[in-house]
Amino acid sequence: MTFANVIDHDRQKEVLRLALKNNRLAHAYLFEGPDGIGKKLMALALARALFCEEGEGCGECASCRKVDHLNHPDLHLLTAEGAQIKIDQVRKLQQEISLRPLEANVRICLIDGAETLNAAAANALLKTLEEPLPGTLLILLSSKPEMLLATIRSRCQRLRFNRLSRSRLAEILEHRLDLSEQEAQVMAALSNGSFKKAFGENRSLYLERRKQLLKSLVSLSKGSIFPLFDLAQELADDKENLPDILDIFQSFYRDLLLLLHGRPENELVNIDLRETLYAQSRTEKINGLLRKLESLDQARLHLQRNVNRQLAMETMLMEMTAA
Repeated sequence: MTFANVIDHDRQKEVLRLALKNNRLAHAYLFEGPDGIGKKLMALALARALFCEEGEGCGECASCRKVDHLNHPDLHLLTAEGAQIKIDQVRKLQQEISLRPLEANVRICLIDGAETLNAAAANALLKTLEEPLPGTLLILLSSKPEMLLATIRSRCQRLRFNRLSRSRLAEILEHRLDLSEQEAQVMAALSNGSFKKAFGENRSLYLERRKQLLKSLVSLSKGSIFPLFDLAQELADDKENLPDILDIFQSFYRDLLLLLHGRPENELVNIDLRETLYAQSRTEKINGLLRKLESLDQARLHLQRNVNRQLAMETMLMEMTAA
């Protein structure tokens, strides 16, 4: 993974390239921005450039290949165990970086999901940031930097990463995934600027399964008890994709609101379901759509609180059919 392989984020690349060229890298960086937009890829590109035997992240030498496989002895990756990064993990990391690098001239510590540091772990890490060790680079990645201690944020050089525009991401998807223009637009809108979603397993969910899910949703009525329970069961069983499915439902109701407000078609997400949207919009009212969107928000809240998924989905669908 080189800087050239990272899509867009040109300003961030230039900042890091100049720091490398002038040997002016900070001792710690905070890469902040939404999930799945390239923060980790940029951090690995920086690691590759620092470790490369050719000094440029060639991609061919043994060091570059080790970075690509995340098994370079001087690259340390710290992620949450369960829901948190714990103090024992930070202490182990501190012990490792107190030693000389094994192969390179620097040790790089990549802390992914830094906002999950618990209080004890965050305070332990703060000591390392306040008294940086020579030959050590810390890179914190966070989608929620406001959850980090202010003292941690202040001791890192912060680089903000933003989502790509919908049109730019659609252009990339169309060419890289060989999608039609319409499919690329749908993928770009539903992935919400996340490369991870757009290039990952969500492709089949967004392009094929989405249509069936929405068909099942709009076919529900107050009297369709068994279909409602069947759909609720399907949603509850798909724990991994459930947040994205709720986003799909939200995008559909949002599209209907836009149509009822007379907005142009180029603002729609589900543009490939234009006929379905227009047909459904003739049966919907604004207040009803707002209640359905509220039901989706309540369902998300219940899931965050670990309410029984089956019950949460049944309640949500019942409220939607009654709206």
